[in-house]
Amino acid sequence: MHSVIRQPTLDDAEDLVALHVATWKETYGHLLPEGFFTSAFTEGRRRMWRHVLAEPSDERVVRVAEARGQLVGFAFVGPPFGPAAADSRRDRHLYSIYVLATHHGSGIGQALLDAVLGDGPAMLWVAKENPRAIAFYRRNGFAFEGTEQVDDMAPTITEALMIR
Repeated sequence: MHSVIRQPTLDDAEDLVALHVATWKETYGHLLPEGFFTSAFTEGRRRMWRHVLAEPSDERVVRVAEARGQLVGFAFVGPPFGPAAADSRRDRHLYSIYVLATHHGSGIGQALLDAVLGDGPAMLWVAKENPRAIAFYRRNGFAFEGTEQVDDMAPTITEALMIR
């Protein structure tokens, strides 16, 4: 299936919100407590995407994948933050990359990663319980750094730092 990787606009905000929530449900639904995906969760994604898209920054790169006129994936990169950022010696942080499960294996994830990072040095946090993502990142040169954390927003998921 043909897809287009492009920069999103503010007009894409609501579709990005829906995509973000859908991909989180697909990826983490079995790891998160029942009732996790509340209207407050959705509203948090809405505030985030409206801010990111309304206030572009040279430090942030966002790309979406569109197939048959619908958003099916996205990737978001920016400057590192948090305690591990200072020690990572990486100036790019892959905040998120998600593709709808129906498009896994299509090459869209790779195209998104290439569009936002290329093959340069970067850091990312990955859920230790997500072997598919870990394998994808390893194929792209990332390795575990040894640091782990639990995200306050999703306390049932342990994240591990990967760098390249």
